[in-house]
Amino acid sequence: MSGILIEIKNLKLTLSNTKILDKINMTIEPGKIHCLIGPNGGGKTSLLKCILGQVPYEGEIFISYDDTKTIGYVPQLLDFDKTLPITVENFLSIVYQKKPCFLGISGKYRKILDDLLKKIGMYEKRKRLIGNLSGGEKQRLLLAQAIYPEPNLLILDEPFTGIDKLGEDYFKSIIRDLKSKGITILWVHHNLKQVIEMADTVTCIKKEIQFSGNPKKILDEEKILTAFS
Repeated sequence: MSGILIEIKNLKLTLSNTKILDKINMTIEPGKIHCLIGPNGGGKTSLLKCILGQVPYEGEIFISYDDTKTIGYVPQLLDFDKTLPITVENFLSIVYQKKPCFLGISGKYRKILDDLLKKIGMYEKRKRLIGNLSGGEKQRLLLAQAIYPEPNLLILDEPFTGIDKLGEDYFKSIIRDLKSKGITILWVHHNLKQVIEMADTVTCIKKEIQFSGNPKKILDEEKILTAFS
């Protein structure tokens, strides 16, 4: 099993005297897809930031892994200066190689980058400026940078925002493939139909944990109203 185990104990997060999260206790099992749902502002993204070490929190987060730990992360949006003359393959080369992208792609990474772009259906657009990509294409590009080297943990923060059906299909295919390899996937999601379809566990967060369990069993009408009311 290459996925990692995450245990969160009595986590609390307060920013600018506002309590964002309180009494969060949960376990994210290795090799499983764990979805976080809840209303906007409920604390889902803040919990991801706690796990990634981006904000100070109270409580404990234990991340269990062997010799290495690789975390892939796909944020909601790619925020950058749209006037930058950076192509799709430039963007990926910046992520992976030390040589400046304007000097070309290192031979060591040429095949890796081409394979990644084919995997997300973007190979034919490798010379396109990223400022000219659609929102869904940018999300696919963010996924590509998150899955090489292959992570032990993949964190997805509503990656389907602004994405089309084709982009969703690429995402779902890659996520299923990673899960089959035992990789842990923590996924903030708002589409409950897809949560039921793909997740092993779902947790609803609205500052505190409202409920958690198998989505096929637990997501009834009452729970859905609880999640988003």
